[in-house]
Amino acid sequence: MINKAVGKSGEDIAKNYLEKQGYKILETNRRFSRFCEIDIIALDKNTLVFCEVKTRRTEICGTPLEAITKTKYSNIKKGIFFYLQENPHYKKFRIDAVAITLKPEVTIKHLKNI
Repeated sequence: MINKAVGKSGEDIAKNYLEKQGYKILETNRRFSRFCEIDIIALDKNTLVFCEVKTRRTEICGTPLEAITKTKYSNIKKGIFFYLQENPHYKKFRIDAVAITLKPEVTIKHLKNI
């Protein structure tokens, strides 16, 4: 249960960060199957952004970005295709990653177009 709380707090931090950057949040935690959930779907001007959020308490066991595996990336892409079929009016899209480390201080790394 602790990991879910850490993940939820990280998603809240990422959502606030993206809003401050001018993104419009459309959906959070959109599930397409038991294997695919996209953490944040947002608009950055006229580009649809599918954002994967990874949160770690510390970087002792690795950075949050190291947790985005090929399998995870592949599942995200599957979810994107489902979403674009439901919303064909979006022509431009990209995948971003937001990595959050909580200790010793909160740090946010935002990688665009991974």
